[in-house]
Amino acid sequence: MLPTVNFLGEEVSRLTMGDNPTNGYSYIPDLTSREEMLSYYTEEKVIEQLFEAERLGYTVWQPLASEFILRVLWHYREQGGRLKLIFQTHVPVDFEVNLRQILTYKPVACYHQGTSADGMFEEGKKDILRDRIKLMQSMGLKSGFATHVPEHIMIAEDEGWGCDFYMACLQNTRKRGGERSTSVTGKTRKDVEFYPEDRPIMLKTIAQVPTPCIAYKVLAGGQIFLGKEKSEYPALIEAAYRETFAAIKPCDLVTVGVFQKHGNQLRENAEIVSRVLSSLNTK
Repeated sequence: MLPTVNFLGEEVSRLTMGDNPTNGYSYIPDLTSREEMLSYYTEEKVIEQLFEAERLGYTVWQPLASEFILRVLWHYREQGGRLKLIFQTHVPVDFEVNLRQILTYKPVACYHQGTSADGMFEEGKKDILRDRIKLMQSMGLKSGFATHVPEHIMIAEDEGWGCDFYMACLQNTRKRGGERSTSVTGKTRKDVEFYPEDRPIMLKTIAQVPTPCIAYKVLAGGQIFLGKEKSEYPALIEAAYRETFAAIKPCDLVTVGVFQKHGNQLRENAEIVSRVLSSLNTK
């Protein structure tokens, strides 16, 4: 069973399940392509994965509020599915319409999609983002935004936005001219590279702010495996989680995307995180 913590008033597992692979978002196309992910993740396979996550002690899924995922969730709930939800807004859908769709599922929380949020900061339109956070909260949603830029979290904190939480990416793609998400552009991105020197900067930011955070891209979208033998993977995963959990606050969470086609990555991650947290708590 994964260790849990109170997050926004809910008891949740400190490791949550992301959904990039479910939507075909691959940052390691030479190892696992977008096409392979999309071919594998039928509705039935997604639901099977959700129930496996429940069995292993995950209590939260963090899905994109797209039409496909919302339909999957409807059928999953009809079958008795119990995972709690922290939604990411789906930019191609009108924002308020998407929020009404999200409310149907009574989520723990909701956050504004990351590259579009970062774009608002960069284009001098952060007040639009701030207003959207307020709108989400006025609709009864615990709310925040995802970002790849540590400074954007500090701006929101310093200006008193009142975010309930932040989604904090350990890889600052914006620093090197990052593009918008494929969910926004509809284009497949290639050669997106993550840099390890970004990690300690965001980890320091997460630890510094009092607001709860969820760290993501902890495994660099799988790029920590590039050029490595499969026998090296477990040690790389454990080192990444150990670095992250040792740095963040006790109330913070970590999310990870998994691809279940070739093995039970849900179980592997749960076992490693349980071991890491147990060792950190005994020190």
